[in-house]
Amino acid sequence: MSEAMDSLGCMASGLHQDQQLRGSGIVFHRKRAAADGINRVETPAADRGYLVGIAMGHGHQRRIFHGRESASHAFEKGAIYIRNFSDHYRADLQGPMDFLLLEISHEFFENATDGRCDTQVRSLECVTALPDPVLVHLAAAALPMLERPGRASPLFIDQLGVTMATYLLEQYGGAIAGSPRRPRTLSRQLEERAKEMLRARLDGEISVAAVAEACALSRSYFIRAFRETTGLTPHQWLTHQRLELARGLLAKTVQPLAEIATSCGFADQSHFTRVFTQAAGMPPGIWRKAVSPSPPHS
Repeated sequence: MSEAMDSLGCMASGLHQDQQLRGSGIVFHRKRAAADGINRVETPAADRGYLVGIAMGHGHQRRIFHGRESASHAFEKGAIYIRNFSDHYRADLQGPMDFLLLEISHEFFENATDGRCDTQVRSLECVTALPDPVLVHLAAAALPMLERPGRASPLFIDQLGVTMATYLLEQYGGAIAGSPRRPRTLSRQLEERAKEMLRARLDGEISVAAVAEACALSRSYFIRAFRETTGLTPHQWLTHQRLELARGLLAKTVQPLAEIATSCGFADQSHFTRVFTQAAGMPPGIWRKAVSPSPPHS
């Protein structure tokens, strides 16, 4: 009996790390295997969009078959591949494997080009073992989300997905063809609608897709228009609102830091402390002592 393979053609028993996180139209995967682990990947042709693999470690090699022919490729950290799910794929693997994988639907790519230029991009150039330092840097931002998916903000997942897809389109899909995009901004009504929706979910449990849909805009158009209107991405703006609320509670109440963290939408006290310290230059407890007036002496 042949061993069962997962949705990306990997033999599950050969993996020692297999993580997945779904966004709107994009799925993030982290797959790792030791040098003597998984040794074959195969997926039949299907209308699933594209798979982008980003090597997060060194020493991986694979022999890819094209009919009766084959070619061998070495992947160092930061090398990528792009393959179309519409093509049958079969490869023999050697050495350790550590990849962040993006499974991107056709619909996601079509939405990502809305309003960007006169020409919509419907395909990507398929490459193998090509160094891409920008994409591996973006991929590193996804790893903490996969480590703790229950604490990943849907807003950040969607935003990172759109950023990576837009980069792929520009670099490998010719998305810069046609007329250059003009600056886009939100109307005052749409700006307030978006901000109201974001404020209502300080914990970030709202997706870019939901806010964009309420504004009757595509995800990528909304993110660009929001940034050009406010100077911040939706996730940055929401973080700023959390911090403003936290500063007020620190200065005017005696609430414990853990309660303030929860009230302001942070995952926990350590998350609150890390974000606050990065923004203010000091931990929240020290900041509170610095801004709170000393009690009068009797």
